[in-house]
Amino acid sequence: MEPAPAAQGGTAPERGSLRTSVALEGTAGIAEARRAADAFLARARTEHGVFVSQRAWDLTRLVVSELVTNACKYAPGPALMDLLLHGGTVEVAVWDSGPELPIARAADAGRVGQHGLEIVMAVAQGFEARREPVGKRIIVRLSLEDDPHDVVPARRLG
Repeated sequence: MEPAPAAQGGTAPERGSLRTSVALEGTAGIAEARRAADAFLARARTEHGVFVSQRAWDLTRLVVSELVTNACKYAPGPALMDLLLHGGTVEVAVWDSGPELPIARAADAGRVGQHGLEIVMAVAQGFEARREPVGKRIIVRLSLEDDPHDVVPARRLG
């Protein structure tokens, strides 16, 4: 769970230089994923001087919780989570062994549960769901800034 080395000289890390990966197993993986996200964002702040707003911190924890919960709930076996710093964003990627890509359902205030993907897409700057040779990977990009007007919901990455 150790991020890649940062840029030298006290400057902010270059794109993609701050990264962490963690293997997750079962429902205990949800709390472990949140702890890993907290440690990653703390390291970005304290060791690399990256601004991370409280809103971004909270949304990152929310997205991590939703994606890992879905992986634990709908896919057999372990899951993998990667966190990557991309300039002014954090990228959260969760891989699981389930082949089915998630589909956001139409808004329905009467529906109990199954709103997680809707929430994730509403707060994300970018969203991608793609099949892998085994399973699938869900990638979400979130702004580290406070301004919610900078967020364009559910824009596809790439």
